[in-house]
Amino acid sequence: GGGVCRGCEIAPLRSSSGFVTPTTHIGCFRDDSKERALKGAVFYDFHKMTVSQCQDSCAESGYLYAGVEYGAECHCGNHLTAPNAREEDCNMECKGEKLSACGGVNRISVYRVEDLRPSNKRYRNVLYRGCFKVPGNLTATFPVSSAQSNLTVAKCTEFCTKEFPLAVLRRTECYCGFPTLGFTLHQTESDWLCGKLPGEAPAQLLGNEDYCAIYQTPVQDTRCTDRKFLQTRAKIMVALSSFPGAGNTWVRHLIEHATGYYTGSYYFDGTLYNKGFRGEKDYWKSGRTICVKTHESGKREIQTFDAAILLIRNPYKALMAEYNRKRAGHLGYASEHHWKSQEWPEFVNTYASWWASHTLEWLRQGRRVLVVHYEELKRNLLGELRRMVGFLQLSVPEERLLCVESHRDGNFKRSGRRQKDFDPFTPDMKATIDGYIMAVDGELRERNFTGLPQEYLPR
Repeated sequence: GGGVCRGCEIAPLRSSSGFVTPTTHIGCFRDDSKERALKGAVFYDFHKMTVSQCQDSCAESGYLYAGVEYGAECHCGNHLTAPNAREEDCNMECKGEKLSACGGVNRISVYRVEDLRPSNKRYRNVLYRGCFKVPGNLTATFPVSSAQSNLTVAKCTEFCTKEFPLAVLRRTECYCGFPTLGFTLHQTESDWLCGKLPGEAPAQLLGNEDYCAIYQTPVQDTRCTDRKFLQTRAKIMVALSSFPGAGNTWVRHLIEHATGYYTGSYYFDGTLYNKGFRGEKDYWKSGRTICVKTHESGKREIQTFDAAILLIRNPYKALMAEYNRKRAGHLGYASEHHWKSQEWPEFVNTYASWWASHTLEWLRQGRRVLVVHYEELKRNLLGELRRMVGFLQLSVPEERLLCVESHRDGNFKRSGRRQKDFDPFTPDMKATIDGYIMAVDGELRERNFTGLPQEYLPR
């Protein structure tokens, strides 16, 4: 019946597959990369995934359901749309928890997310993207709509969070959809045209009917999330080369989602593999990946590759990013104590010259080089992505690139405690680094590449 089961939590049940199933377990469902059972955020941990870790990750993002598959992938969602599968099909143990069901091959074990904090507002992970001119053909651009006399922002975003990444409000009308060629989200207008005042988060938006307010829901745009290894061995070996701290991981995320193929690595980094970079475990010369990350700059290593995307970032920023990574991992920050220690000047002394020699060696020894400036990629993501995809000799539908643009950060951004205007560089350090900047800039220009972006100098 509908009674509350008081003692249930104490004795989890054993399912037919021999797994222990907590009371939040809903069942085993079919799932595949084209039609996801749960369409929200995805988290990976190929090392120690557990059911409760997945439930916690989904709860933090405001979702109702958490599903685990392949023993290691955690999918979140607010609606469960998949057909049931047999319970025994979810036969993979969680990587971090014996006797717990974490799905199977194209099978997902789904659990309810128990959020015990009553004040916790759902959909708090909805992002305001701006006010835009209404596209010519609204209904063709946004396939699903609903009109309500007292439409609120919350009602519209909740309505769209079933399966769409964008919620679109035009006065009392609500539309759901994706960024498309006809509606790229590139031309924002003034917020007041949509009836939104600065700093306000109004419940209703009653602006001009030629304009619409766009919110990004927690739903992932799945047009660019499927990735695989190359079916036939790559004819050419392409390096994705950079100095450490120049954003190599972020660019791999962009390339993988834009092309649909995994990237490889000259190294093996367990934390990156656990975050979903499957190519990390592949032998770098396997020819199954679209390009291979490397920080090497010896002549022999450079000439192993037929071509290279050379990623260059402002050395002041790259040195700080790499020092943060060395001290606190991919997503952490070094402490004040670290910046004040003798270790920091020693680090700058060694690494600043490496920043220059890495770029210079690749420019001089590389067979075919595409130079990408990190700062330009930030400014003009689509244009730079098109250049990289073209260099990799692939053609990718424009819609897929728009999807990548709306997921541009992935999970690889240091969050939160950004050191604003924090400057750990002494005048001596600056003099040295500026000298290296001039040398690299000169070499680029001499080889008919664009020079370094303006913001590198002067400091």
